[in-house]
Amino acid sequence: MSTLTVERPAITPPLPLHRLHLMRAGYLLMGLGLALVKWPLIVNGADSLPLFEGVVACLLTAMSLLAFLGLRYPVKLLPLLVFESAWKLLWLAVVALPQAAAGGLDAATREVAFNCSVVLVIIAVTPWRYVWQQYTTAQGDRWR
Repeated sequence: MSTLTVERPAITPPLPLHRLHLMRAGYLLMGLGLALVKWPLIVNGADSLPLFEGVVACLLTAMSLLAFLGLRYPVKLLPLLVFESAWKLLWLAVVALPQAAAGGLDAATREVAFNCSVVLVIIAVTPWRYVWQQYTTAQGDRWR
């Protein structure tokens, strides 16, 4: 006779309403910023862009659509805020910082670094304790 064990999910308390509104502000900033900069590239013909720039425009346009969805579902789209923080911090650390330490940034890199610095807002509105509880200490989904 086998014993049936029931897996109980770790219970994380829900986020307070003010945290949800802060997250929504982050999603709105992300969505509007990308919509203003990237949507015109898509609407005016991404097929005329160089390959890599077309890929980036499409990727960031999709991210803006997900950011707008985050206004309705801020907790469910939390990985988008984590991804936004991760890629920008990574770029700043491995591209901008070494160039700055080696003697300075060219104009294009300086512009991207400035745009990436907006990540400070996203970092500020992301509930990092909740992220930690949900994605590192909570029990993962079953494999079988």
